[in-house]
Amino acid sequence: MAPELKFVVADDHPLFRGALRQTLAGTAENATILEAGTFAETKTIVSNTDDIDLVLLDLTMPGASGLSGLVALRAINSAAPVVVVSARDDVETIRRAIELGASGFISKSASMDEIRKAVETVLAGGVWIPMDVDLGAEMDPEISDLIQRLQTLTPQQARVLSMIAEGLLNKQIAYELSVSEATVKAHVSAVLQKLNVDSRTQAVIQLSRIGSEAQQVPGS
Repeated sequence: MAPELKFVVADDHPLFRGALRQTLAGTAENATILEAGTFAETKTIVSNTDDIDLVLLDLTMPGASGLSGLVALRAINSAAPVVVVSARDDVETIRRAIELGASGFISKSASMDEIRKAVETVLAGGVWIPMDVDLGAEMDPEISDLIQRLQTLTPQQARVLSMIAEGLLNKQIAYELSVSEATVKAHVSAVLQKLNVDSRTQAVIQLSRIGSEAQQVPGS
């Protein structure tokens, strides 16, 4: 018997979740498929579930805040491969998603067969990029610099940054991460230094720069 695979489908559209569930079920005979309709639900599942083989993440589900949601999810569980699924499938979004740690990108206009191939590629350890897409290089030097800085954050630092963006205070972050407030302060200082900013507010503004554009696309 083939080993059981564990998938997380995170999308706020029930019909699309159903289509993804059907595709995943056809990919693996033994599969556990967990579903989430909000980013808060997604974070809870990813935090509390061991041995996740693949997360399919909608960039614009409630609470995800575009690519900043990808950063947050990767920080929570860096071992779980994340494939971004979005109607916004321009080259910039795809490239930035891959650079920020996604294991693949699937357009919502993709066929079920293409989605199946993407899933199989990532499960085999590869990275899936839509066919006929040339990622090229980042044209915005400020975004390029920001992504490079975000890449230097440890998972815990990235998680602290995401929690700051949610409006949590150091005391609340310490409780959520089960660490001391002094440890959180050290993480915050490291985040500010790595992002080359002077305040928590500036750090949140920087993080929002990779999320704002992806949020503006309806139906994605």
